[in-house]
Order: sequence, then structure tokens, then C-alpha cells
Amino acid sequence: MSVVRLGKRVEEPVSGGAMDKVVARRGLSSRTKMAIGGAVLLALAPTAYFAAPARNSQTVTAERLTISTVDRGTFEDFLPLRGRVTPSLTVYLDAVEGGRVERILVEDGAIVQQGQLLAVLSNSDLQLNVLARQTEVTQQINSMRSQELALSQTRLANERALIDAQLTAQTARRQYEMQAPLAERGFVPGRVIADSRDTYQAAQRRAEVLRRQQATDERLQSQQLAQLRSSASALNDSLGLARASLDALNLRAPVSGQLTSFSIQVGQSLQRGERLGQIDSAGRNKLVAQVDEFYLGRVAEGQTAVAEQGGRRYRLRVQKIYPQVQNGSFTVDLAFVDAEPRELQRGQTLQLRLTLGDPSPALLLPNGAFYNETGGNWVFVVSPDGSSAVRRNVRLGRRNANHVEVLEGLDPGERVITSPYTGFAERDRLDLTR
Repeated sequence: MSVVRLGKRVEEPVSGGAMDKVVARRGLSSRTKMAIGGAVLLALAPTAYFAAPARNSQTVTAERLTISTVDRGTFEDFLPLRGRVTPSLTVYLDAVEGGRVERILVEDGAIVQQGQLLAVLSNSDLQLNVLARQTEVTQQINSMRSQELALSQTRLANERALIDAQLTAQTARRQYEMQAPLAERGFVPGRVIADSRDTYQAAQRRAEVLRRQQATDERLQSQQLAQLRSSASALNDSLGLARASLDALNLRAPVSGQLTSFSIQVGQSLQRGERLGQIDSAGRNKLVAQVDEFYLGRVAEGQTAVAEQGGRRYRLRVQKIYPQVQNGSFTVDLAFVDAEPRELQRGQTLQLRLTLGDPSPALLLPNGAFYNETGGNWVFVVSPDGSSAVRRNVRLGRRNANHVEVLEGLDPGERVITSPYTGFAERDRLDLTR
């Protein structure tokens, strides 16, 4: 039998049902196929991740980027700084009293000793006021001395009166005691013995009254004398201050060191409190450095640093931290531990390496400008074939001038864009072209 389709004659195949055998088809099991498919998907996952289209992408030329590789190594926890040489101790010279410059005894830049006379000022009004004050104080002291003398004389008079009263009482007692036995025998009239007894008792009471009066006067006079002496001491101190104000017209060096910024001239009129110059500690210097505010919580007093000068290394220690942040940085003072370089000049700068911690093994990413824009929270990771880069959240730790410590989000061998992200920081994906 034949079947005609579309105008053509097609012969039906002859059935060989009596001679054919059913052969079972051999192949992989379903479980094996699923396992192979999963392995293929895992192998293609990184490529698919980087090749997946992103809605927020941008094309960037790879030549303008810096691409660095994540690697394992030793993290040296140090901070490079630039320190400025400053005297360890600076004492400012101010005019304690205003006046006219009469003499200048030293020149700017000279090495002076403590107490050395630097200049002499004159102030006629101050001199007259001090003399008047001195006269007034002297008069008050003399007046108090006169009062003290009068109190002393009163004390002596009270003592003499008490002695006389006690003597009178003793005399009256002896007379009464002599007459009492005679009066019992009738040799002394009763009126006489009564008068003797009354005289003795009156003298005794008078002595007792004088004794109490002397005790009261003594207490009051002691208090008054103490007040007078305290007032005299205060007046003497006031007089000393008045004399010191006169002596302040003689400008002296408060400490030993090098005199700088001392530019006054003879005949110049100075106001009270006017800055005249300063004295810097000779041969003792420190370094003042500005540190990025990122390290405010990691810099501590006592940490060590190393500076190189003239081919030699000098150790320093963080002496003081000024936590006030200005323009994104704070200030630290570093003092030399041992001897300091002899050729140091004020205002000179030195390179420092401030040690923040001990070296330790870590996963490292070369440091770059990307950190300033991401804060170490994310980076652009380059695909294995270098055709694209995808934004990835990471966690970065410590930094030094060369490397950043990787804590999470990156594996050894991965490549990261470490140049600035200016122009594409808001993108999720970058298409890299040659």
C-alpha cells in the first residue's frame, strides 16, 4: 500500500516485526546528571556573576585604573608622620608693668641664665604711687606698733595693781590673825577686831576682783594683739608687693635658655601685659606632628616612634596628645628618649614612623585612594578575565602607608581597584575596556 502526500508517492517501510529485537538504551542516571549539572553551575558561577548585566553600570578604561591583588603577608602596624622641631619648653616674656625702655642689656638670640637682667624700664607714675603707698603702709605699721605698746603697758599696770591688792590682803590677814587671839582674852576691843576682819575681807575681795579683771583684759588684749600682728603682716606683704612692682620695671629672665622674638627698642613705650619675647629651652627639643583623625582612638601616650637624621635613628615617645580635631587632624608631641640630633634647628621637619602595634600575619590589600571614598566598607572587585568589576561589601581593618588589613569579603588572589573612585563611586558595576 502506498500513501501520497503533497503530490508525491511515498512507500511505506516494510515491517520487520517478526525479526527485530528490543535493545535497552544505556545512559546516565538522573542522580548523576543532577550532580554533573550542579558542578557545572558552580564552575560557571563567578563568570556568570561578573557577566550578569547590571542596571547601574558604567564603562571605564582599564588603563586609568590601578588594580591591586589581595595577598597574604605580615602587617606592620605603623603610621608615617612628619614632625616639626619645637623647643620642649617655651616661656613667654610679658611686661608686668608698663613703662618706657631705658636700657637693653641683651640681644635677640642670646643664651641667658635665670634671673639675668634683660632690660630696664621706667615709670614715674608707678614710682610715685609706690612711694606714697610705702609711706601710708609705714604710718599704719607705726600706729599699730603704738597700740601694741599701749596694750603691753596696760597689761603691766594691771599686774602691778594685782600685786598691790594681794599685798594689802596679806597684810590685813596677818593683822587680823594677830588680833583675833588677843580679842578672845579681852586685850583688843571688839570694834578693833571687827575693823581688822572687815579690812582683811575687803582686801581679799578686791584682790579677787582684780584677778578676774586681769584675766578678762588678758584674753581681750591677746586677741587684739593677734589681730594687730596679723594686720601688720598683711601691710608688710602689701608693702612687699608695692616694692615688687617697682622691681618689675627691671625685666629679668624667668628661666635659662635662648632668648627669641626680643625686638624692643630704647625709648619704646610698653603697655602692661604686652608680649616682649620668649625664652626657649636650649638643647631640649620635641617634635610636633599632625595625625589624621582616623587614628585618634589608636594613638596613646607612651607609644614609640623612630626618626632618621644624618644617617642615624633616634627613638621618640608620644608625650602629649591634643584631642581637639582641626581640619581633619589632631596634634601630638613626641619627646626624644635618648640624645637628640645636635644639628636640629627650630622649625625643621623630620620623617617619623610611629609604631601602633606589633607586626602580625594578615590578608593584605595595597593601600590606595579608594579608602577615602568608601571608608573601607566596599570595593570594586575585578572579574577573573578583567572585563568587568563589581561592587562588593567588605570589612577592612588597620592601615599603614603601604597596606590595608582585610578582615572579611576578599580572598587571596582576587584583584581590586585601589585608585580613586571619582566619577563612578555610585555605580554597582564597571565594564572595563582596553
